[in-house]
Amino acid sequence: MAEDFLYFLWQFQYFRTTDLRTVEGETLRVIHPGYRNPDSGPDFTQARLLVGNVEWVGTVEAHIRAGYWLLHRHHQDRAYDNVILHIVWDQEAVVLKRSDGSVIPTLCLSERVERSLLYRYQTLLAEAGTIPCAGRIGDVESLRRTAMFDKVLLQRLERKAAGVMDLFRMAGQDWEETTYRLLAAAFGFQVNAEPFEQVSRQVPLKILHKHRDNLLQIEALLFGTAGLLNDAEPDAYQATLLREYGFLAVKYQLTAKQVPAHSWKWARLRPANFPTLRLAQFAKLLTYKNSLFSLLIETDESAALLRHLQVTPSVYWQTHYRFGKSSDTVLATLGQASAENLLINVVLPLLVAYSHHKDQPDYRERAVALLEQLPAENNRVTRVWQELGIPIQTAFDSQASIELYKNYCQTKQCLSCQIGVSLLKGCPKTMGS
Repeated sequence: MAEDFLYFLWQFQYFRTTDLRTVEGETLRVIHPGYRNPDSGPDFTQARLLVGNVEWVGTVEAHIRAGYWLLHRHHQDRAYDNVILHIVWDQEAVVLKRSDGSVIPTLCLSERVERSLLYRYQTLLAEAGTIPCAGRIGDVESLRRTAMFDKVLLQRLERKAAGVMDLFRMAGQDWEETTYRLLAAAFGFQVNAEPFEQVSRQVPLKILHKHRDNLLQIEALLFGTAGLLNDAEPDAYQATLLREYGFLAVKYQLTAKQVPAHSWKWARLRPANFPTLRLAQFAKLLTYKNSLFSLLIETDESAALLRHLQVTPSVYWQTHYRFGKSSDTVLATLGQASAENLLINVVLPLLVAYSHHKDQPDYRERAVALLEQLPAENNRVTRVWQELGIPIQTAFDSQASIELYKNYCQTKQCLSCQIGVSLLKGCPKTMGS
């Protein structure tokens, strides 16, 4: 038994409400159960109850056992003085009082809940599959599933936007620098995100902007700071980069700011994802003459954005994946799927963050519209949903399905999910028997 089941029972009043009495023997009528409190403090706010002949307005707290009130030290917290009802599953011989000595009424629900509802809840949580409701999700009306997907998609965008705002503050409230650092981390494609971020922190965009007419110098600054310029038998191209970096590192005081070479991961990566090629592609993108930030937030069409992101690096990297090792078949241009990944993980959070910063909802709406223009991602999580018959057709669907899976299904937050709640509410609601 978990407390979220008590929250569910109280919020939807899924228990027998006839002849309702507190443990202390007073009659009880629920005028309004209140609103679930997602923050610290009592579990429900603005509840309205009739206890005996007195109407109360205040908060409601729920625990599996009555004694948990004391265990959680609520009796020492003045924030709980406004609690007008304590809901429990297992009653114990504990009298709870406010700081003024008045008794807090308690309602025990264990004998007022249909066994079939409890069984359905326990069965849902006991499911061993990756998605607890997998066997019954087809019973939920599509409108309910769609509503939940919409909810979690917006949660995902807001969570990512919050990260962008944190970065914006760390970047001195400079949107260009923020965009640059976001792009750097994204070019690491998870595996090498951290060393990419380190490089972007060590070499500010304002330095690179001074050299954006010279791709070789940008490459020298990035590869040198990345710690990837090995001076042992370099070929002509690498030797040139070493000379350029030696001069520029002294000029901009970067000599002691190299990222350790061992920070970069190579194992089990396809050559197209090698950090050397990704850095070369990133360097090419930074030669864009105008504002990258403006380009990313003002372009409406996903196709146009993808064209700008699908850069082709310098000539050397069109025949190399690593320094000194040429190849006849190099996939030098950033691929379609990688560009779509950048759009999802950089452009969309940037749009939502900027929407909040400027208090202009149009930018958030544009982010959602771009998601609907992009094809769905194909990964382990999206395939799980598709196998259950859930249509994953656009990036909107795939992003929502990933968020739902990671933050609800894996943690079994079924009673915070409209799909899980719908399955439980399918049980007959008993109001008077």
